[in-house]
Amino acid sequence: MTRPPLNRRLAEFGTTIFAEMSALAARTGAINLGQGFPDTDGPEEIREAAVRALREGRGNQYPPGPGVPELRTAITDHQRERYGLEYDPDTEVLVTAGATEAIAAALLALVEPGDEVIALEPYYDSYAACVAMAGGTRVPVTLRPHEGSYVLDLDELRAAVTDRTRLILLNTPHNPTGTVLTRAELTAIAELAVERDLLVVTDEVYEHLVFDGAEHVPLASLPGMRERTVTISSAGKTFSFTGWKVGWITASPELTSAVRAAKQFLTYVSAGPFQYAVAEALRLPASYFDGLRADLAAKRDLLSAGLAQAGFEVYRPSGTYFVTTDIRPLGATDGFAFCRSLPERAGVVAIPNAVFYDHRDAGAPFVRFAFCKRTEVLEDAVSRLKRLA
Repeated sequence: MTRPPLNRRLAEFGTTIFAEMSALAARTGAINLGQGFPDTDGPEEIREAAVRALREGRGNQYPPGPGVPELRTAITDHQRERYGLEYDPDTEVLVTAGATEAIAAALLALVEPGDEVIALEPYYDSYAACVAMAGGTRVPVTLRPHEGSYVLDLDELRAAVTDRTRLILLNTPHNPTGTVLTRAELTAIAELAVERDLLVVTDEVYEHLVFDGAEHVPLASLPGMRERTVTISSAGKTFSFTGWKVGWITASPELTSAVRAAKQFLTYVSAGPFQYAVAEALRLPASYFDGLRADLAAKRDLLSAGLAQAGFEVYRPSGTYFVTTDIRPLGATDGFAFCRSLPERAGVVAIPNAVFYDHRDAGAPFVRFAFCKRTEVLEDAVSRLKRLA
């Protein structure tokens, strides 16, 4: 062959670190705190809603392209009741195969070759691949650790904008750092987007997983942003059914139509019966969401304390279900080598944060652990990690 089979835009992306580390966990019998999925299912009544839809024949054939009406209405009700955002379920909502497809469809629809896309690094690994598939150029703006958390340098963000910048890809609550951008920070981002006429794609899949009084503020709710923001969320993280892959976007009719034009050639439709179940899930009482946050906050505290006792420097997250640590107090500087040896040394799997960076050196000494597991699993992991102390 005169050239490699893989499209050169994807040449830098090999097998994901998640596949590698999950295989390592299986081979060694280590506790997998690497990949971010719960080890228990979500509410029984929501699972039964999916079973009921299957049995009643709802969604077993192709659902409507934009998503079933019941789910689109539930999404708009959620946005209105939670955030005061009004959307038309017929023209301003699109259901997708998880948030990952929503991100891909949004970037394929809105970005052309030569466009620059600003993303906050460290970033979810699909961002880089999706920007590459769209032919765009990613421009990372680095969140840096400061006084126990990660912070955004707004001056650095402003300086990253050029005449070629098409959009900002924003994630808050932020994976992997657990940072929740403040209203003041988001207001500054909104003002920059308006001033420079930028689109913004916001990944808000952890919107309900915020702790210690942190506030999730949708960027679309701020002045000037309703018509230039594609807001993305999903059911997986909030309801602990990550395998269902039900996500969605809300946006103006023009932006929704653009994203739908790309999405229809990806999966077209998906998860028919599960869409009906997620419509019911979005209508769960406030007590469900409060309980979810309280449970995850307790697990965060359990794992964070154990990591600190084992010798890590811990960056306590304000959201998501990941905690980032610095391995330098343990005498290590290479997160890849550390994570590859950790299963043998302590029987636990983690993820090196460097995979989420363009500036690999900036992420080299940081390692991410997931705390979305059963309490007894986390207690076992903490006990094993004490071997490092």
